[in-house]
Amino acid sequence: MRPLAVLAGAVAALAALASPCVAAPSIDQSLEMHTVEGPKISPDGARVVYEQSRTNWDDNAFETDLWIADVKSGARRRLTPPVKSSTNAGWSRDGRWIAFLSDRPGQLKGTPDGKNQLYVMPADGGEAVQLTKFDKGVQGYDWSPDGASLIVSAAANDSKGAKDRVDSFGVYHVFHADYDMVRLWRVAVPVADPVGRTPPGGEPTLLTPGDTLSVGGFAVSPDGKTVAFDAQRDPDLISGFSSQVYTVPVDGGAVKAVTSGIGPNGGPVWSPDGAQIAYHTSNGDKNSFYALSRIAVVGRDGQNPHVIDPNFDEDAVILKWGPEGVYFQSLQRTQVGLFLADPATKTTRRVDLGGEPLGGADWVWEGPIASFSRNFKSVAFLGAAPNQYQDIYISTSGQPKALQLTHAGDQLAGTTPAHRQTVQWTSTDGADVEGVLITPPDFDPKKTYPLLVVIHGGPAGADMPLLTPDRYYPVERFVAKGALVLKPNYRGSTGYGAKFRALNVKNLGVGDYADVISGVDSLIAKGFVDKDRVGAMGWSEGGYISAFITTSSDRFKAVSVGAGISDWTTYYVNTDITPFTRQYLASTPWEDPEMYRKTSPITYIAKAKTPTLIQHGSLDRRVPLPNAFELRQALEDHNVPVKLVIYDGFGHPIDKPKQQRAVMEENEAWFSHYIWGEPLAPALTPRPAKTDTK
Repeated sequence: MRPLAVLAGAVAALAALASPCVAAPSIDQSLEMHTVEGPKISPDGARVVYEQSRTNWDDNAFETDLWIADVKSGARRRLTPPVKSSTNAGWSRDGRWIAFLSDRPGQLKGTPDGKNQLYVMPADGGEAVQLTKFDKGVQGYDWSPDGASLIVSAAANDSKGAKDRVDSFGVYHVFHADYDMVRLWRVAVPVADPVGRTPPGGEPTLLTPGDTLSVGGFAVSPDGKTVAFDAQRDPDLISGFSSQVYTVPVDGGAVKAVTSGIGPNGGPVWSPDGAQIAYHTSNGDKNSFYALSRIAVVGRDGQNPHVIDPNFDEDAVILKWGPEGVYFQSLQRTQVGLFLADPATKTTRRVDLGGEPLGGADWVWEGPIASFSRNFKSVAFLGAAPNQYQDIYISTSGQPKALQLTHAGDQLAGTTPAHRQTVQWTSTDGADVEGVLITPPDFDPKKTYPLLVVIHGGPAGADMPLLTPDRYYPVERFVAKGALVLKPNYRGSTGYGAKFRALNVKNLGVGDYADVISGVDSLIAKGFVDKDRVGAMGWSEGGYISAFITTSSDRFKAVSVGAGISDWTTYYVNTDITPFTRQYLASTPWEDPEMYRKTSPITYIAKAKTPTLIQHGSLDRRVPLPNAFELRQALEDHNVPVKLVIYDGFGHPIDKPKQQRAVMEENEAWFSHYIWGEPLAPALTPRPAKTDTK
């Protein structure tokens, strides 16, 4: 365990070097900060295409453009116009063309509004050409090796029978019956010179049936003759267990199953010689919602399936199969690493990415984040050291240090962000728990500070010591007001191995709360936390734990519950992922009502005293709205101050800038009142109209 004395010394040293502390970014400034992600390196390693976000206040949308960076010169330019979003760039194998998806207004007559379609453009610049016009949009694609076609995944357009039904009866659907099954199609790339592409001719060619299989991930074989894909019996999330790997000829033909047994099995990636397929698997574990995702290999005809390294104790996300083995990424505590698995020896080793941008710290990154050049000598990735903003780097074999290609962190110039540090403590049952403690730049361990706990979702999520734009919770503004912020990686979080991942099975809420409260106690014991000014907040699973805090403790001055579960039975019968509850609670509410009672915040409502803000999307299917209504009514009946804010038209995430502004301002007002004693405004103050940030 790293003592907090080390933290104090590190922060003091940082503060001595830093410029004087200035005000934290406003909520609007945070919402306008762009991020970079999705780096795709060209086959020759000379250029990298990446995504850069943009806040469009006029259309109330977060949008994304494609940018391209030259590795040698460092020059960057926008590749696609700032119209709607362009994402998922992919280089042709010869490096001459870039395909991408965009929901921009279509070039082809009859293109539906707002749906992603497939485009291709010259890599050296020029006008993009639209290749598809699927009514429900394109889900994904992969280039054929010769560049003459692309394989795309998309649902079929509505049949005449489906349209006739709407004409006769209006729009309705039969639960677990009316599906838009995702299929595979081959789309021809028009033959033209790099200057003047012509519009595509002919219709996409269907490769997979739509009555029994709904496609997920897929990849074209190195010889271009076969597509490996994963598919499940229907698109429902609850059908993930049925996901298996299949193959189908690119020119059409019979679909062949490659894997079998309990899924999910998916995410196929071909070996360089096309003889084998690597894929993700739960390895027969029925509890796929918390079981580790491992890498397995199987012959292209289904022979000898086996896990490469059964001893690797975390989720493994396949990136690419190269000459030396299967490259994958994995979260290890609060750091993400690039790894190489050798199918021959069934061993795994970590790959050196060429040093960190600031000496003395490991890379911290989120993903999928890496892509490789044709010869696997260069890898482009999204990364940062602790207390840095994520940028895109390129690591090249033989070079001692990774090269930084973007400078998104420059947006923080003129501010002194709060400082992030990992801390550890022991929970009430002896489990070792880790989290991220966020402190002011001038943190003084001899002073006392309010403490706000911000709890991640999942539960198989994780917090890392990164600088990121604040969204739901204005962390930088809380710290600028004089608070400390703790982000606990409570039991069930990713990065700490299978045993830790399963510690809250049959113990949801109860064990999670113990991890949070023991972390709070450990900081109070250090002497720099004011025990009378502690608050908690979180979204999804973090909202559930926050609701548990509301009903289980009087030690918090205020709580904010974002899209949180209040009653597992209510949740079970309304959610779109019922297996999640059955796996974590090891039963249904009809089989073990006591388990559902013990782990439901609403059970302890008689103890509730803490003022609680509840925020929820009106169309949330993951954590349905009845959970918010139930908690609000129960708190009101027990005379506990409560405020419910419903975001109309939103599902589980609140993903538009104006509503995210409301989420953050509601949280800032709530905690400013109950932690700092400021007046509680009855309603938010309207803002002047904002213009698009280009």
